[in-house]
Amino acid sequence: MKPLNSILILLAAFVAVFLEASCDGFRRWFGAQIDLLPLLIVYTSLSAGGLMVCLLAVVGGLWFDSLSANPPGVSMLPLLIVGLLIYSRRELILREQLFAQFVLGLSASALVPVLTLLLVLSTRQTPLLGWGSLWQWIVMSLGGGLLTPVCFRIFDMLNHGLTYRPVTESSFRPDREIRRGRS
Repeated sequence: MKPLNSILILLAAFVAVFLEASCDGFRRWFGAQIDLLPLLIVYTSLSAGGLMVCLLAVVGGLWFDSLSANPPGVSMLPLLIVGLLIYSRRELILREQLFAQFVLGLSASALVPVLTLLLVLSTRQTPLLGWGSLWQWIVMSLGGGLLTPVCFRIFDMLNHGLTYRPVTESSFRPDREIRRGRS
């Protein structure tokens, strides 16, 4: 894991939380806001180490809760659970496949709000729930699933464009003839 990738992930989490809080265009059209942190957790789980998954869950969850009506810290545990579940099975996941990215993004975007809701309900608070909540959950899940492959492509382009890849050159040329014995 390169430090630049970690910085880019945390910067993307900060920008994602800011955009969710400040941009209302998508919320006005569809009646729901897409949560971008679950898809960042999916990317981090498949591309970074376990420490980075924990760091993103804690920092991203606190940033999200500071700008939402959630109690402080309630978003950290669902993000961490989803991130560690994916991280523990990342050898088995086909990271480069669009369908796998979509399914992981869809499931993470569906699971994180449900776990967050359960934690909020366990604190004896009464959030507004109704049939509109089901519509918001569907829009959030599908939007997260559709944006996850986009997230992978953006980070792959950034990593390819900004990281240094050393050239592996050898002094041995395959077309060179080696003579053995006396000349």
